[in-house]
Amino acid sequence: MSGDAERILDEAVRRAGDRIRAALAMRFRDLDRAEEAFAFASLRAVETWSRDGPPRDPAAWLYAVGRRRAFDLGRRATVRQAAVFDVPEPEPDPETLLMAAFEPIPDERLRLIFVCCHPALAPEARIALTLRTLCGLSVARIARAWLTSESAMLQRLTRAKRKIRQAAIRFEIPEPDSWGERLEAVLTTLEIAYAQAYEDAAGAADAADMAGEALRLTGLLADLLPQEPEVLGLAALVRLTEARRPARLDDGGAMIPLSEQDVGVWDRRLIGEAAALMRRAATLGRSGPYQLMAAIHATHAARMETGVTAWGDVVALYDVLLMVRPSAVAQVNRAVALGEAVGPEAGLAALAEVAGIADAERLAGWLPYQAARAGLYGKAGRDAEAAEALRAALKLHPAPAERLFLARRLGALSH
Repeated sequence: MSGDAERILDEAVRRAGDRIRAALAMRFRDLDRAEEAFAFASLRAVETWSRDGPPRDPAAWLYAVGRRRAFDLGRRATVRQAAVFDVPEPEPDPETLLMAAFEPIPDERLRLIFVCCHPALAPEARIALTLRTLCGLSVARIARAWLTSESAMLQRLTRAKRKIRQAAIRFEIPEPDSWGERLEAVLTTLEIAYAQAYEDAAGAADAADMAGEALRLTGLLADLLPQEPEVLGLAALVRLTEARRPARLDDGGAMIPLSEQDVGVWDRRLIGEAAALMRRAATLGRSGPYQLMAAIHATHAARMETGVTAWGDVVALYDVLLMVRPSAVAQVNRAVALGEAVGPEAGLAALAEVAGIADAERLAGWLPYQAARAGLYGKAGRDAEAAEALRAALKLHPAPAERLFLARRLGALSH
């Protein structure tokens, strides 16, 4: 495959692949068939584009070829589910291909989120299936988000797909009065998808594009459900964290920790949008974890005006969050904040408590935990232990910007 064709295919898959899979799944009501059809289209692109050159609209081409492949797979199937398949369409002409470019669009993505979060599926399975099928995250990445094994997550995904087929779950948005039973899973899906994108400061990993999508989708949900304070809270949370993106890399491409970022380059427009969302949520009189997490990040954002971070307030907010929604992630973040508010030894003691109640092996293989250990040991002047934690973190395959940051810290300890 020529270099230009390969680059164009990679770009098309990165930018439109998730939406194309979503549109195929919507059309044929079968997640496995959508994935297989898209994989076939990508393989055919390698063969065809090398010979004939890339098409004018690569995304439309991939969708059209995937759609034809899905029709073929439907005809060959020996067992048909309740889905009714459309009559196969004729070979597309250039005008049809151009029109197809408008089919795999955000409405399909949002609709499939609600489908995958169907109450017939177990809560974690709903979220994992959406992250895999719609967001394109690898099974390994999804497993890390849950601190579980890749094999266990793969089994969970397989069971969820089987359940969708057996239950003949309809691929359409439920009526608004039925959204409530799915909303928590939808919000958690968007939260995890965004977190996976945000953990890579340079935007180099497979989840990078989900940052912009999460920003857009949470805004859409806030418009659709303006009386749901947690929807507003998540939209505010994403905007507050995304506002810091311009300050997350130094000139050498290394990640800059939040406490060291230049607040002057934070995006004031996004922070203003978040503040407005939080004010709207506060008037509704129902608080929840997303509003609490947004409040934590709003406390960080206040450094733009005050010049300091109110770490004591951050710790207090994490205390409330842990009562509402306990998690290892919140506990580790609280330990880091406690290290800033009280001192590194207090933070290390809090980290030790996390290790005492969580799966030690899984926790040791979680990059944020090792990075937190390294930072707190370093602040405490315990260089040998900081170096050990940094080496452990570097073995966990951090993204390029994070790797460079950790390697620099390790190098500084050895001088």
